[in-house]
Amino acid sequence: SPFEQLSRRMNDILGDGGILKEVVQPGEGPPVPQNASVLHYSGFLEYSDQPFETTTNLKYPRMMKLGRVTVVGLGLGLLTMKKGEFSRFLLQPQYAYGEVGCPPFIPAGAVVLYEVHILDYLDSGQVDDFTAMSPEEQNTVPLSTLLEVVNTLRSFGNRCFNQNRYYNAKDRYKQPQAMTLLGNRETRSDSEKEAIKTALLPLYLNISFAELRLDRPHKALKYGKKALEIDSANTKALFRCGQAYLELHEYESAHGCLISAQAKKPFDSDINNLLRKVTFYKESLDKEKGLYSKMFREL
Repeated sequence: SPFEQLSRRMNDILGDGGILKEVVQPGEGPPVPQNASVLHYSGFLEYSDQPFETTTNLKYPRMMKLGRVTVVGLGLGLLTMKKGEFSRFLLQPQYAYGEVGCPPFIPAGAVVLYEVHILDYLDSGQVDDFTAMSPEEQNTVPLSTLLEVVNTLRSFGNRCFNQNRYYNAKDRYKQPQAMTLLGNRETRSDSEKEAIKTALLPLYLNISFAELRLDRPHKALKYGKKALEIDSANTKALFRCGQAYLELHEYESAHGCLISAQAKKPFDSDINNLLRKVTFYKESLDKEKGLYSKMFREL
């Protein structure tokens, strides 16, 4: 049968024949950590060209957390994979859906094949462990661990943002997530303070961008200014503030921010296009003010 032919070139990862694996495309780096979140997989029955479940047809497939994978063999197989790896797993019933199956899609005692591509993974297990601690316990953990957790949360936020889920993205960046964890940290040296600021900067920029997408320019401006407090010459922060001021019809302030941004990146098309737009509005408003001033003087 097709599965029998496939099994001849596969490796037995447990030694009991229950989970066979074939690496189609090797990955790199360490194996996927336990409770990480991964994506892109398809499940097949024998003699079927169409998967009974798949994430590959979705533009933004949901992330699958290893600790919550219901198919035992798939969860164990995923722990043997690395980032970028594409592998096939042939699972006997005891490691798949058992002797009962899962009607109407999976018949009783079915051997199933899973094809898995680890495009990327996020170590959500590390986040869960860290956020379960009290603030006092978190302060005893090395700063490097906190920064890894914050970076993972930001990656989750970026993923939500790319899916146009701006509220979810903002919450991942903000409270009670990354920003709160950084704010709770008791710094012991100037270098730690700088590391915290460096980690906060992209969060402020991302929140500002999300607030702009949510049509809340006041809040976007608030976080753009917070970013400028950390780095007054940051081009993205100046641009975000320029965008927010434009939405608030404060053309003079928008013009000032964008002129400063342009001085840093004179050939940036986004900055130059927005600056032309702001300049047009500003000049139109100045002409209007001049016209009204002349009218009142004559009166």
